Amino acid sequence: MKLLLTSGGVTNPSIETALVDLLGKPVSEADALCIPTAQWGHPMCSPASAFRFVAGRGTGTMCDLGWRSVGLLELTALPSMDAERWVPWVREADVLLVDGGDATYLCHWLRECGLADLLPSLTDTTWVGVSAGSMVMTPRIGDDFVQWGGAQDDRTLGVVDFSIFPHLDVFPSNTMAAAESWAAGLEGPSYVMDDQSAIRVVDGVVDVVSEGEWRHLPG
Repeated sequence: MKLLLTSGGVTNPSIETALVDLLGKPVSEADALCIPTAQWGHPMCSPASAFRFVAGRGTGTMCDLGWRSVGLLELTALPSMDAERWVPWVREADVLLVDGGDATYLCHWLRECGLADLLPSLTDTTWVGVSAGSMVMTPRIGDDFVQWGGAQDDRTLGVVDFSIFPHLDVFPSNTMAAAESWAAGLEGPSYVMDDQSAIRVVDGVVDVVSEGEWRHLPG
């Protein structure tokens, strides 16, 4: 699976170019599935914010980029369905657009529905995350980012070997000093990035795409 791990979505031409490169074709020729599930685990999210993501309204939205088709995949519904029904939907998609919210909640449902087990086989699929949709791919998110009461700890999928501190300077508490303190409580490297930045991962090779501010903390 190819990863484009953003903080705020597709917010500038550089990130959009990186997305097209990962797809290997124009957005207009690609089929997308959007996943809003992480929103239900975060107290700042609501049905209205989930609708804005799905409808492509707001800064950095991803569902309104001009895809050939866009479908909705709600992970909490999948355990009630036969895998033979929904797995083909995922395999036929070129890209999964995964919204933010709470990464531990998203991680829970990725595992519960079986999509987490399917990910290693999706070698040609691109995963585009925003905020928690990116953080879920990391080993840990840090206790400060856990907002879901059902979380046992701050561990997530561990697809990549680094952690992510998103939304640098977007919120008053998301300062570089706060990021350094957060990173000190984690094991391993991490990236701090603002909403004009993203991390691209292909075949284990990591690089940063940015028109803003970011920093690598070696851990």
